[in-house]
Amino acid sequence: MRVPLSWLREYVDLPATETGRDVQAKLISAGLEVETVEQLGADLKGPLVVGQVLTIEELEGFKKPIRFCTVDVGQANGTGEPQEIVCGARNFAVGDKVVVVLPGAVLPGGFAIAARKTYGKTSHGMICSSDELGMGDDGSHGIIVLPPEHEVGTDAIELLQLVDEVLDIAVTPDRGYCLSLRGVAREAAIAYGRPLLDPALLDVPAPNAFGYPVQIADPFGCDHFTARTVTGLDPEARSPIWLQRRLQKAGMRPISLAVDITNYVMLELGQPLHAYDRSRIEGAIGVRRAERGEKLTTLDGATRTLSTDDLVITDDRGPIGLAGVMGGAHTEIDDTEGTTTEVVIEAAHFDPVSIARTARRHKLSSEASRRFERGVDPQAASAAAQRTVDLLVLLAGGTADAGVTEVVAPSAPRTITIPADHPDKVAGVTYGRETVVRRLQQIGCDVYGQDELIVTVPSWRPDLTDPNDLAEEVIRLEGYENLPSTLPRPLPGHGLTDRQRLHRRVGRALAGAGYVEALNYPFIGEAALDQLGLDADDPRRTVATLVNPLSDEEPALRTTLLPGLLGALRRNDGRGSHDLALFETGLVFRPTGQEEIPARLPADRRPTGEELAALDAALPHQPRRVAVVLAGAREQAGWWGKGRPSDWADAVEAARLVAREAGVEPTVRADQHAPWHPGRCAALYAEVDGAETLVGHAGELHPRVVKAMHLPERTCAMEVDLDLLQRAGEALVRAPRISTFPVATQDVALVVDKPVPAAEVEAALREGAGELLESIRLFDVYENAEQLGDGRKSLAYALRFRAADRTLTVDEATAAREAAVALAAERTGAVLRG
Repeated sequence: MRVPLSWLREYVDLPATETGRDVQAKLISAGLEVETVEQLGADLKGPLVVGQVLTIEELEGFKKPIRFCTVDVGQANGTGEPQEIVCGARNFAVGDKVVVVLPGAVLPGGFAIAARKTYGKTSHGMICSSDELGMGDDGSHGIIVLPPEHEVGTDAIELLQLVDEVLDIAVTPDRGYCLSLRGVAREAAIAYGRPLLDPALLDVPAPNAFGYPVQIADPFGCDHFTARTVTGLDPEARSPIWLQRRLQKAGMRPISLAVDITNYVMLELGQPLHAYDRSRIEGAIGVRRAERGEKLTTLDGATRTLSTDDLVITDDRGPIGLAGVMGGAHTEIDDTEGTTTEVVIEAAHFDPVSIARTARRHKLSSEASRRFERGVDPQAASAAAQRTVDLLVLLAGGTADAGVTEVVAPSAPRTITIPADHPDKVAGVTYGRETVVRRLQQIGCDVYGQDELIVTVPSWRPDLTDPNDLAEEVIRLEGYENLPSTLPRPLPGHGLTDRQRLHRRVGRALAGAGYVEALNYPFIGEAALDQLGLDADDPRRTVATLVNPLSDEEPALRTTLLPGLLGALRRNDGRGSHDLALFETGLVFRPTGQEEIPARLPADRRPTGEELAALDAALPHQPRRVAVVLAGAREQAGWWGKGRPSDWADAVEAARLVAREAGVEPTVRADQHAPWHPGRCAALYAEVDGAETLVGHAGELHPRVVKAMHLPERTCAMEVDLDLLQRAGEALVRAPRISTFPVATQDVALVVDKPVPAAEVEAALREGAGELLESIRLFDVYENAEQLGDGRKSLAYALRFRAADRTLTVDEATAAREAAVALAAERTGAVLRG
């Protein structure tokens, strides 16, 4: 909402010395978001005067039309002689009154004016357009042509109100009344302790039976409708300069007198209005819901198919306007023809939710819909209609019709009961009853009672619905900056939970291994699941869909972390970072299909345990997961070596690293699972609650997935379930024992069938070696049909033995090694490589 300071001063007697910055500070203290204060004409310097065109000479021989003009500027040039000016515009003629800037002046933007030779003539100044004067768009796209009544030589800076300050206020949804000068003036009056000259306090005639007929079929959608008629309008009448300038400063473009007046009153009082050409309306005006398949061409020229939820204005032929959003093209006042002499003024109040949904359904946000969906004062409709009628009579020479139509649905004022000390308890400050009552009365409330206050909320504040809203009003007007800073006193707790500790350990471990954390939005769409190549019956395709998603392309909650991480990897790769290792820990959402819609929780008490349990039962399963993605070089090349690209083994090692932080040594087996490459995919298992359980997958992504998601070649990924790893491990992480005795190393190479997993061989060796085995590491995999035979491979392990209380002998280490080999041979058919 743009608020010119000169306009605001008409309703509040602000101190003459107060600048826009001072008013901004006061309104911000009162809770309004005043983003900027625009200084109009701050660098403007005259002489800038009204001139009359005397002669026009067309100059030939140039690429574009050029005119050499003489203009009478009176005594503004010091001589009284006509001013010679070269101009390229063509929307003015001899005898027109124009705005002339003379040499020595400075226009907005620091543009100094001087006499200069151009197109073979000397131009002593300029004939100005609205853009050159910083006035904004007036719709003319050319020279300003003034009404003929203005005297030659008049100061145009004052005439056009070029010097002003404009406050730009970001009005929050709960403060819809501030989308008007009336609302902002009320806040300014409270802030300065000055009386408010309410522009809505007008003498309004009582409704009678002679007004234009109106029929309301949906009193819930429209609970107040006022119709007034003005006849005998001068079709040639144009908006005066002061009206046009106020609209321009407020960010609106002047259109025609009738439309400009309705926009002006809307800005002044906050009540949207609509003016119909009476000759184009057939029968009574009606308000109803649209019928299925009905169409309406709105003022923007678009033909819209209406929904049965849309509220429409009708006449005997059908819809003539989209209620509260935009009027229809058929009944608009056509200024180009200049034939409108009778208008019907509509001032109505519509249901905010209905208007908001219609505006979003048709992607048609207007000044009217912005106000209706935030809440408009239903009691201001009659005053707004009267104000519009008065201006039409004053500026267009019309006559107000004696008929007044007013259809009002019965309603009672809203009252709230609040303890007098409730704001004190909310703020932690003692305001006292007198302060509470005074502040509530300042915002327009009627207050009765002593210890228990009965507050009648003003009609222009639909956002005040409960005692806390009233407490907030008292606190903000007393000043948020006056609230004391009090540190909370937390109750002693038990520190982080086991789940939180594991989460932090995993993050630190991955960061230490060279991964960078990338946090992504938890939303996905069907397209992302298609790109991952998931089967139609894959559980990850069962998603929880949001009712009001941020994006129609991603309407569901994620069931896997990979789409977000892979998207981050793709964006970074596209911006030149090719060696990437990213990780993310977060929740995924897995609906079970058993969720039920929970009951609405009460706001006046703490929910019971059963109510909270029902709420939890309505939520999808939300396991915490960790995922990594890799691409490019894992080890950089340099003087120390050639470096190494990341591959599937790095993804598997990342999974092992995460598992070790949970105190788990996972079993790794080959697997086929989308979106991984079927030959380079590892499944990770751990013992959870006494049973071997799948906890995640790791490996290289399928080439089709890489191509579909535009990823670097050989991109690898890992995703594991942290909650399952926590259940599989020990809550308390035990530090390793450090022995003072030396280690004994024994290597063993075993030949097994190719399908035998290395993890099974390792598990057998670990169990067979017994307690003396400190660690085991696979350091070589060798396949050669000539030496080993078809379908055979060699696995070489390094076994480290150590005792806690003595130095091992060679015989002890060898015996442990042989026991390990014997058990591996028994379980996997392994034989020592000769």
